Amino acid sequence: MQLFPDSHTFTKYNFKFTKDEANNMSKSLRTPAADDLCDAILSLQNRDECYRFFEDVCTVNELTSLSQRFAVARMLTQKKTYLEIAQETGASTATISRVNRALTYGSDGYSMVLERIGKKTE
Repeated sequence: MQLFPDSHTFTKYNFKFTKDEANNMSKSLRTPAADDLCDAILSLQNRDECYRFFEDVCTVNELTSLSQRFAVARMLTQKKTYLEIAQETGASTATISRVNRALTYGSDGYSMVLERIGKKTE
């Protein structure tokens, strides 16, 4: 799936990328080290194991950011406004916009997981 099908260029950190370059960036994430990380995550058997693993792998700020983005994705699928989301999660409008862009143009990872855990309509 293309990440940015409707754009001609994508700007990140003041660098401009063509649509093809932006789409290829996600392919470059698939490395042997990333494969190992995915396999490690897939081996986790319960929430306690997840907490233990992520507490070792991530800083508190990283885990908080990941959790916040996931909450933002859930709220966006519930059609909440940016203001409601910002007030409830503390996320900046830039973060909310970034998550919204991932929901719209991304790889459907958020949607897939939200549907599986049944929190899409709560």
